[in-house]
Amino acid sequence: MLEPLIANNVVCHAVEAMVFASIACSILGVVISRMNLASIGFTMSHAAFAGASIGMFLEMNAQMAAIAFSVGVAALIGPISDKAKMAADATLGVLFALCMAVAIFLISYMQYLGKGLSASSLLFGDVISLYREEIYALAAVSLLTIIFVLLFYKEICAIMFNMKIAQASGMRVQVVYYILLFIIALSVALCLNIVGGLLIFVWLVTPASIASQFCFDVKSMFIAAPLVALLVSAFGVWAGFEYTLPIAPLVALLLTGTFGLAVMLSTKRKVTTRRH
Repeated sequence: MLEPLIANNVVCHAVEAMVFASIACSILGVVISRMNLASIGFTMSHAAFAGASIGMFLEMNAQMAAIAFSVGVAALIGPISDKAKMAADATLGVLFALCMAVAIFLISYMQYLGKGLSASSLLFGDVISLYREEIYALAAVSLLTIIFVLLFYKEICAIMFNMKIAQASGMRVQVVYYILLFIIALSVALCLNIVGGLLIFVWLVTPASIASQFCFDVKSMFIAAPLVALLVSAFGVWAGFEYTLPIAPLVALLLTGTFGLAVMLSTKRKVTTRRH
């Protein structure tokens, strides 16, 4: 897609992958952060990690297994919360522990069997060795995320404000919530090979947190968060290739550094100071 602008195919694929991963994760991150459910991020990232481990253990396609397991975990969040009378955050904590245990057990067991498994790409990502099909899938899920927000913007805003009030007013809360979980599961699973299971959480939470330092409404956050993620990710890809640095961890560091800078320069902090 960006071949006319970037001659080197490896660099081009890396930029494209980071662009689409940033769009999908940062938009979803706005919803997650406003719902105070940041734990969805690390739960789904470890669900994808566990799914990929299961796929490798069964000698199946690791990414397809990651998608299937992530969607399965996403489908369990609501029913478990309802049946066990638990808050969604507590349910996410239990599922996170389960996913992490499954992943570590299978990886350790495969190493014990002498299968020579290297889990570094699952943990930290490998943006250099990507197939064109993976980038197309990321582009599709980015488009799906944008369409979801545009179609259900009113419901999303109501859910972010108060889920129970939105439900009492007759809105399709359950439908929107489950679609949200499905898209998060799909996005995280597709980003696993690019960002890695340990770093996806940064893409889901940090761009939205940066945007929140300057934006006073949700609509502007939906615009600012992807822009921040795009700029930082593109710079990280360039710096990674220019100075031979690991790209995904570098972008994660740049995003967290940008967040620290945003806190110091925040217009909201200046407004608060003036009021005092």
